[in-house]
Amino acid sequence: MLRQISLGSLFLVLGVVLSALGLFAYATGNPTLNLVGFFYGVPILLGGAALKSAEVKPSKILQPASSQLLKLREAQATPTQNQLRQDVTRFRYGISAHLDEALEKLGMSPTDEERPVLTGICEEVFQSEGQPDAYSLVLRFQSPLISWETWQAKQEKIGRFFGPGVIAVVSQSEIQSEDQKERQSIDLRLIAEVKS
Repeated sequence: MLRQISLGSLFLVLGVVLSALGLFAYATGNPTLNLVGFFYGVPILLGGAALKSAEVKPSKILQPASSQLLKLREAQATPTQNQLRQDVTRFRYGISAHLDEALEKLGMSPTDEERPVLTGICEEVFQSEGQPDAYSLVLRFQSPLISWETWQAKQEKIGRFFGPGVIAVVSQSEIQSEDQKERQSIDLRLIAEVKS
């Protein structure tokens, strides 16, 4: 729950309240309260503004996890899958975008403009014929400037990067945008390896 709270917004509100209190105290001739209000309020306000400008919002959860899926996550999810899920579903500070460093190391982010944008995540049960059910973390990217062929070529490297114990599978789908034009969406499935 705490990871869903924006520290930037919290500090901005607190800074405004303390600064306003200091200003009110100054107008009413209360020097002690005035000093406290300005001494703490202005720096907190500036800190909140700085955090707000460096804030990356949590990724959208595309569908809630069922109780069966939660049990599967607990039994099979790798530490990397758990860390990824926690990192992209909370406010982050001091980064350009979710997974910006990972995409850069994978060669999927030559420039900030070309970087795929994480638009949401979900968890699912991955089923393959003759194999037991496996936990899968799905990362959905908008990737207008990185081609589908590049994603396919990097699939094995992505699996090694997020491993061990993870198989990466990319799939392509089309989704409708606000202006009804179709745009490319890439689903990156990070599937826990299950020994049968």
